[in-house]
Amino acid sequence: MFDIITFGSATQDIYLESKKFLPVLSKEFATGKGICLSLGSKIEVEGVFLTSGGGGTNTAATFASQGFKVAYCGMVGDDNFGELVINDLKKYNVDTNLIKKTKKMSTNISVLLMQPGSDRTILVYRGASDLLARGDIPWDKIKKAKWFYLAPFAGKLTEATEELIGFAKKNKIKVAFNPGYNQLTFPEPVLQKILKEIDVLILNREEASLLTKIPYQKEEEVFKKIDQLTPGIAIMTKGGEGATVSDGKHLYYAKSLGMKLVDGTGAGDAFGSGFVSGLIQKNDVIYAIQLAMANSSFAITKLGAREGILRKNQPWPKIKVFKEACSANDLCQVK
Repeated sequence: MFDIITFGSATQDIYLESKKFLPVLSKEFATGKGICLSLGSKIEVEGVFLTSGGGGTNTAATFASQGFKVAYCGMVGDDNFGELVINDLKKYNVDTNLIKKTKKMSTNISVLLMQPGSDRTILVYRGASDLLARGDIPWDKIKKAKWFYLAPFAGKLTEATEELIGFAKKNKIKVAFNPGYNQLTFPEPVLQKILKEIDVLILNREEASLLTKIPYQKEEEVFKKIDQLTPGIAIMTKGGEGATVSDGKHLYYAKSLGMKLVDGTGAGDAFGSGFVSGLIQKNDVIYAIQLAMANSSFAITKLGAREGILRKNQPWPKIKVFKEACSANDLCQVK
């Protein structure tokens, strides 16, 4: 029996840092700013860092670091990068027996181009993780888990979302759901059915707006709508501004610790898995928020999605959480 099984992507992350990644301002870029490299030249990099990442494996690492018995269910390529991902999980004592290998595609790869003192650009190859289909899931081996954590799905696994959640409910397994774009754009009847069976719903601001069709700046209205969609706890992360959480009766607000940002990769995974870890440990929403905020705040202080995550019993600063009365039937009155 596992305390929790995570589902989602597994990637090999390759960080390249160079002062020669020159910033360029242009309306041609979606963000208004891009990276310029001299075509046909050999560009020197000052730093190289390899680690593994992906929503499914990042969250598994947090749960294992918090002392839970954890397995990751996913797919990697039958290649060296796939072995690196598996070996990295083993370092965290994550059970890797539910991982499938395929020769059809290589392991997912992310190349992060980093300029000192600036943001990073990520080149993404969506490979083997997207090939995991419902037929690859070892249903008989996952039915005794206490929790499922569903990180964003892509590819064939997206089609198994509804079945996985239905399977969990049938077997009395609790579900934490961090949906990606593909899942948030399911047909409305399908999405509504899924959300009714979720215990913890984890969204960032843009995802919350996509789900509710309400600008995230109208936070009280967003949560009023989400509380109507799901009976579970709902989370909206807000980057450096912290997070807001609703249990259907109260809204909880917490600011981030303000740690120096080194790499924001995986911060959302660290928050979501930190929250569920705290909820399992103490069944207390405020404690869960505190652990989540601390885990994500420490995660961003090091390169890699999981190098800075908290270990069990590691001390962390107390985080103040503000609580306000809220009802799903009335607009939240926030001071």
